[in-house]
Amino acid sequence: MDTDTLALPRTHYLNAEFGLASWLLTTDHKRIGLLFLGSISMFFVLGGIFAGMIRLELLTPPGDLVSDDTYNKLFTMHGIVMIFMFLIPSIPSVMGNFFVPIMIGARDLAFPRLNLLSWYIFMIGGCFTLYAIVTGGVDTGWTFYTPFSTMASTSNVMAAAVGIFIMGFSSILTGLNFIVTIHTMRAPGMTWFRMPLFLWAMYATSLINVLGTPVLAITIVSVALERAFHLGIFDPAYGGDPLLFQHLFWFYSHPAVYIMILPSMGIVSELIAAFSRKNIFGYTFVAFSSLAIAVFGFLVWGHHMFVAGMSVYGAMIFSVLSFLVAVPSAVKVFNWTATLYKGSVSYQTPMLYALGFIGLFTIGGLTGLFLASLGIDVHVTDTYFVVAHFHYIMVGGALMGYLGGLHYWWPKMTGRMYPDLWGRVAAVVTFLGFNLTFFPQFILGYLGMPRRYHAYPPEFQALNVLSTAGASVMGIGYLMPAIYLFWSLKYGPIAGPNPWGAKGLEWTTPSPPPTFNFDETPVVTEPAYAYDTVEKKLA
Repeated sequence: MDTDTLALPRTHYLNAEFGLASWLLTTDHKRIGLLFLGSISMFFVLGGIFAGMIRLELLTPPGDLVSDDTYNKLFTMHGIVMIFMFLIPSIPSVMGNFFVPIMIGARDLAFPRLNLLSWYIFMIGGCFTLYAIVTGGVDTGWTFYTPFSTMASTSNVMAAAVGIFIMGFSSILTGLNFIVTIHTMRAPGMTWFRMPLFLWAMYATSLINVLGTPVLAITIVSVALERAFHLGIFDPAYGGDPLLFQHLFWFYSHPAVYIMILPSMGIVSELIAAFSRKNIFGYTFVAFSSLAIAVFGFLVWGHHMFVAGMSVYGAMIFSVLSFLVAVPSAVKVFNWTATLYKGSVSYQTPMLYALGFIGLFTIGGLTGLFLASLGIDVHVTDTYFVVAHFHYIMVGGALMGYLGGLHYWWPKMTGRMYPDLWGRVAAVVTFLGFNLTFFPQFILGYLGMPRRYHAYPPEFQALNVLSTAGASVMGIGYLMPAIYLFWSLKYGPIAGPNPWGAKGLEWTTPSPPPTFNFDETPVVTEPAYAYDTVEKKLA
């Protein structure tokens, strides 16, 4: 495409209105998506700073950089910020808000004002959590395990818990909005099985958000009540049961893993199809696998509690169910691989992130099977093996998908391209840095190094140094997109409506889109990924 002849549309959603109030009071789903993008990017930087301090502390065996109390607060705040303030809201709130209405051919979400309210609720909850951080921090771990969180801890548990409780309502409102929008506002001709797989993923994620988040809210309120009034919910001295907390917490928090990873899977489906110029192999299986993951995700919380005193038979049931949840995940990976087979694959920046996602998610998924096995889980519970596993899923998987989607849709969101060479370099640097950071932690965990310790025996230092060096490389990989994407806002070449030659309604409207997305309601007449048709016409 000759970019010299392209021009930005005269009026689009970014310049249709001016002034701070036009952003703070907007009901345009695209602007709200950008508000979320700015907010979660700020929180990501904060969580990254905490992670850097943790890795610096672990460079040397003795705890010589920060005290043990400070270290406890660092990994707690890293977990809280990254999970509740970045990973969970990231793709649904940014790319879901921006693209769900456009991809179904609608002018906005079903409840635009509710959508804006979800951002304000998220920010209010975020402020409570930030207050907890700046006034001393929290030291319970992001899991808030009782009885430590309810009785022993003297840190700011209440403020952090209130912040997470409030942010949960933002997730529920966003999920409700997506479910109603997808059910009722699809363009003529867009049947369920003509929907892009990103929408299937967002639909499944929304179901988890709506059904699971209230359980977390109840759990957090229970912690607050127990801490304030000693009601005896979790305290055995008053007839309570501390294991009840773990059951409630993991009933939400294991499905929450899929809140983080399912949207990334949806993005990867879009990228694999677009950059291999093929229809997704087994579209129906990939679509239903999203729903299967959402359902199975609610049945496997017990595998977090194999060493907490569960009966052998109960543990066996949760072990089998944990293995079963791997099936729909494997369906996706196999079908993406089959789609790539004999495809016309181009290795542009979004595709590199998608391939990185598949590699890292596969390692994370396979090591998850180790943790679902009773005998191995007993050996590696609460070691760095677990840390490596969930980072391969939640960072290597979810974050690679997020960055892939951001690079894929950036031209649509801003109307401008970024330097693709720098994008490819950043994707490779991130992939290498990630593996150098977390793969040594599998070995550390296997050798028995416990997580959450700020000092460790000298024989573990070499692997920890490797891990810290990798974190530095990974940090550079994350910093690079921040620089060239900002650069592209002013100096990037004009993108045009469809720079990738991709399928989907979002590529049929100008870049950046007008306020109401489409001048006329589009009509869908073909499957979501009819690239085969395009290639035949070109031939």
